[in-house]
Amino acid sequence: MRTVNMHEAKTHLSRLVRAAVDGEPFVIARAGKPLVRVVSIDTPEPGEARRTGFMAGEISVPADFDRMGSREIEAMFEGDA
Repeated sequence: MRTVNMHEAKTHLSRLVRAAVDGEPFVIARAGKPLVRVVSIDTPEPGEARRTGFMAGEISVPADFDRMGSREIEAMFEGDA
């Protein structure tokens, strides 16, 4: 991974960020000591973001959901299956 000093990062930030977006992350250092790593992030395009609750009212969970299949599971553990 490429390391650049603080001055170079300030001078060429746009170019460095463009390279990071293209898959070439880099490290910014001060006095030779690495400080931060710059990598691209995966952000969804507008309209592609996951919507929470988009199926509200479409799915119902039975009241006995936590007990469904309990007899079969019990039989498997007891060796009666």
